[in-house]
Amino acid sequence: MGKKGKKEKKGRGAEKTAAKMEKKVSKRSRKEEEDLEALIAHFQTLDARKTQVVETPCSPPSPRLNASLSAHPEKDELILFGGEYFNGQKTFLYNELYVYNIRKDSWTKVEIPNPPPRRCAHQAVVVPQGGGQLWIFGGEFASPDGEQFYHYKDLWVLHLATKTWEQVRSPGGPSGRSGHRMVAWKRQLILFGGFHESTRDYIYYNDVYAFSLDTFTWSRLSPSGTGPTPRSGCQMTVTPQGSVLIYGGYSKQRVRKDVDRGTQHSDMFLLKAEEGREGKWSWTRINPSGAKPTPRSGFSVAVAPNHQTLLFGGVCDEEEEESLEGDFLNDLHFYDPVRNRWFAGQLKGPKAEKRRRRRGRKAEPGGADKQAVKGPGAQEPLEVVREVVSEDGTVVTIKQVLAAPGAAGQLESDDDDGPEEAAVAPVEPSPRSNAMLAVKHGRLYLYGGMFEAGDRQVTLSDLYCLDLHKMEEWTVLVETDPESQEWLEETDSDEDSEEAEGAEGGGEEDEDEDEDEEEESSEEGGEEHPSVAPGELFADYLPRTEQHWLRCARDDVGPGAPERRVLRAAQALAQAFYDSSAGRWTEGGTVPCGLK
Repeated sequence: MGKKGKKEKKGRGAEKTAAKMEKKVSKRSRKEEEDLEALIAHFQTLDARKTQVVETPCSPPSPRLNASLSAHPEKDELILFGGEYFNGQKTFLYNELYVYNIRKDSWTKVEIPNPPPRRCAHQAVVVPQGGGQLWIFGGEFASPDGEQFYHYKDLWVLHLATKTWEQVRSPGGPSGRSGHRMVAWKRQLILFGGFHESTRDYIYYNDVYAFSLDTFTWSRLSPSGTGPTPRSGCQMTVTPQGSVLIYGGYSKQRVRKDVDRGTQHSDMFLLKAEEGREGKWSWTRINPSGAKPTPRSGFSVAVAPNHQTLLFGGVCDEEEEESLEGDFLNDLHFYDPVRNRWFAGQLKGPKAEKRRRRRGRKAEPGGADKQAVKGPGAQEPLEVVREVVSEDGTVVTIKQVLAAPGAAGQLESDDDDGPEEAAVAPVEPSPRSNAMLAVKHGRLYLYGGMFEAGDRQVTLSDLYCLDLHKMEEWTVLVETDPESQEWLEETDSDEDSEEAEGAEGGGEEDEDEDEDEEEESSEEGGEEHPSVAPGELFADYLPRTEQHWLRCARDDVGPGAPERRVLRAAQALAQAFYDSSAGRWTEGGTVPCGLK
């Protein structure tokens, strides 16, 4: 009894500490969120002007990560929503909706009135009712410099049959967060974990909520037993037995001032609804056998045929106090909940015509058959390195691992009769994290994600497909476009900054060709500020004249002022001048570089 009481007291203490930290984080982040709410409201005003559904055939979406990719419950379609992109200077957030037609191998951009605000790291769940519904909760919005965050706590549903968005307002739901996980369980949505971050503080969650698809109400669950520690980015799926599976994830904690230490979790839990006790749940920790994945974060998850859980890629961080290096992965793992066992996903390679060995032929002395299998280089995996030259001239190296010929377990025949057939080595997606996965008709689809090359983040836009029944080879449906590989260093010129505008909203290009000349003429004018063109949007005006306002700001705040303060002052000066000239901040698409 004494031990139990001590344990319960310790548990209550942890809850108190978590509640205290959440209050602290919420208070500090409120000011940041107020700043970003104005920007979000501006974008929503623009979205509200859309009055009808517009479907436009288009090229594949621009590079992104932390979007959601969902399989349509009734049609041969995949639905891509949201996501983010970082080009070295700016963070771009999306609320675009793309539909990929599997049979036609074509993309369509679907613009629907009043969509959810731009976001990434949200959760999307598809249910079949009402002709198909896509439910979305939470996620985050970031300032252009990626230093401030707004965490959503809103719930949306896309009615696929009527192509209409609806915001579902229901009290008692989860707090604002991103990196959480959500699944459909019977007639409910079950949500677990996630995190909330401000400039200086952060908090990770391990709470559980249920949303009824019948009554449209939230309820917080209080499972018995010891559950997972707070985390984000975990694996969450429903087992054939009706339990909810939680595996892995990531969290960090403060070691000392300005020093955080991350944890890549590799534990597994089951969340079970207790029989005969409605609303009662319990946690159970389980220890699966088999070839377990190495600890990692940023992995992607989908449900494979036979209710097996599929895990792809991620990054294994090697963390020290002052540095963080990641080893990106492209391996495939399956978890069988019936046998409680992990096993590695091995590709067999494309089928080759089987050739019979002539009967009565004996192996050559010295093991010639063995030599056929273990000959020089015959079993070594091949690593093909492709150098992709981006539009800005930077060379990015993308590695693709090719399975060795005969790796599927087929022995090379020494029969000289019949035509020789060269084994075709299967291609695998490059190592990456935060990719999007979806399964339709037993085929796995993988889109985008990112990896790091030195100090550069490479965001991908490729699309792969793998038949999970055959497990032979990946099929490349969309290759990464070299022109979409853009990276701007902090010391890059203003011309490079302006080129970054194309990343927002799927790749629109700048229209003004004489911006540099106009800016130079304004510089020669001394006190004269760049004029606002008739009908020019603030989002176009500011990046065009950014260098002028930065110089003005440095004159005002002094040469020794922090860069962040200079950027804020530059924006304020530009905003004031624009308002006095144009009278209002009107429609705009692109958020200016480094300013918020």
